[in-house]
Amino acid sequence: METISPPTIEIREHHHAIAVLPSELPPKISLQEIRTSLRASTLDGIFAAIFSSITSGVLLTNFLLQLGASSVEIGMLSSIPMVVNLLQPLGAYFADRTTSRHNYCLCIFGVSRLLWLILVVGIGWVCWSGANLHQLVSWTLGMVLVTHILNALGGSSWVSWMAALVPHRLRGRYFGFRNSASSLTTLLSVPIFGFAVSAWPHSSIQGYGVVLFLGIVAGLISLGCQFFMADVNPLQPRDAASYRAKAKTAETLNVVDESSRLQVSIFQDANFLKFLLYFGLWTFAVNLSAPFFNLYLLDNLHLNLSWVTTYTSLTAGANLVMLVLWGKMADRIGNRPLLILVGILAAITPIFWLGAGSDSLSRWIWLPLIHIFSGGTWAAIDLCSNNIQMEVAPVEHPSKYFAIAAAISGVCGAFGTTTGGFLAQLSIIGGLPGLFALSVLVRLMALLPLVFVREPRSQSVLKILRNLLPFQPQLAPVPVGEIGDHSE
Repeated sequence: METISPPTIEIREHHHAIAVLPSELPPKISLQEIRTSLRASTLDGIFAAIFSSITSGVLLTNFLLQLGASSVEIGMLSSIPMVVNLLQPLGAYFADRTTSRHNYCLCIFGVSRLLWLILVVGIGWVCWSGANLHQLVSWTLGMVLVTHILNALGGSSWVSWMAALVPHRLRGRYFGFRNSASSLTTLLSVPIFGFAVSAWPHSSIQGYGVVLFLGIVAGLISLGCQFFMADVNPLQPRDAASYRAKAKTAETLNVVDESSRLQVSIFQDANFLKFLLYFGLWTFAVNLSAPFFNLYLLDNLHLNLSWVTTYTSLTAGANLVMLVLWGKMADRIGNRPLLILVGILAAITPIFWLGAGSDSLSRWIWLPLIHIFSGGTWAAIDLCSNNIQMEVAPVEHPSKYFAIAAAISGVCGAFGTTTGGFLAQLSIIGGLPGLFALSVLVRLMALLPLVFVREPRSQSVLKILRNLLPFQPQLAPVPVGEIGDHSE
């Protein structure tokens, strides 16, 4: 593909708002191209969900358990995806020096998904030769490490591509619909593939090998859908019109909109640094307790595995139903207000677990309500967390912003899980119940930096709450004679 040099840049200053505008508008993506791209991206998400449901989550964990994996090896399976996110800034560096988002993503994710064929061959060879099954654990963990390294190198480029294709005012609704389609696919595919694995005539290990091959095919089909999406050249500015709108808003408010500056350094972007502080603290606070909820059900409450999987389905169902609603609301009032208001609800959720027990009332009413409530609130948080990154990052070359946010999230998430496991073993904390209570305080504190983050087009939280009140306060009229002259 021919390399197109970016147009010259001119700088204009008006009051306290600095506008850095391209001297020429970039080639505009037509409305029909956008519609086709969004449809293709939705299909991409559906087939990618099939691939992800097989190569991660409960199916992959069950496969390792069938191979005799230890608890340490299962822990490595959970920690690898978070730790390798440190490589996302390196991936953004490489991606921003290419001329095609599509070609870069195709190379990275194509290789990442094809590599799983090595594990399919390994399963076939071990089952045919009768070799030690446990050696497949090392193969699987090595495959997870290599493929997630590649995914980390391509993650920020894909997010930047979607940020360029999805119009600002449609991001909430579109990603809500896309995520709902992906969640529904996962909700249906996991039990279907799980039944296929367990019912395979020879062994569940061979059954997983067959299902894994089908997952790889689905992953390649999802990449094929990307050929129908409009390509974006990272070296060429794309969203000048949106930038001008953001700069105009900053001028109207007489404030500096750091996310509108095209040449500002990340470490000079105070608004994005505030977001990173919130994102890191929130990820740490969530992972302090979230990974241990299922352990609490199985170990402390001694519930059957079928109850736990049923509750997980309730969470996924609530998430699926609420995604579209939260998406429309995010387009109307902004992502930041939803993250604050719904974040408070998500922050206090762990305290509800302290009222759960193994009695019939808890099993049939209280625990289902907790999981439904959790699924509904996290639908908003997951959706808005991704969308607000697109809003506060600059419109030109945002890959490094997305990459650094992902790296911070991965490190803080891994640190949170490790810290939670350590604290749960301390008698002074009181085990898992004490950890849940502590995580409520940490989650509420993590929301504080978000109050100071500015998002273009978002409404004030106070204004939203005022509109929700059943009555509006009215000021009593003051007699004219009592009004003094305060002019100076």
